[in-house]
Amino acid sequence: MKVIKYIEDALKALDNEVESVLTNMATPMNDKDHQMLIILQQKRVLDQTLEDLKYLRDNPPKPSASCGIAKYRDDM
Repeated sequence: MKVIKYIEDALKALDNEVESVLTNMATPMNDKDHQMLIILQQKRVLDQTLEDLKYLRDNPPKPSASCGIAKYRDDM
């Protein structure tokens, strides 16, 4: 799945952004905290999405079987 690769790349980019925020000494701590909160929220969502996609890749859903209600219809 190409989507998994894109999410992994986005997670790497977020890690780099975290590193740059932490190493920037010119930014006040309050601003760093605010920036980090936003980045970590995005990272958490991407981590969960990646985990879900990998699970679906490894355990694809079974094809839906028809419910069988059509056999009880009179108009068919």
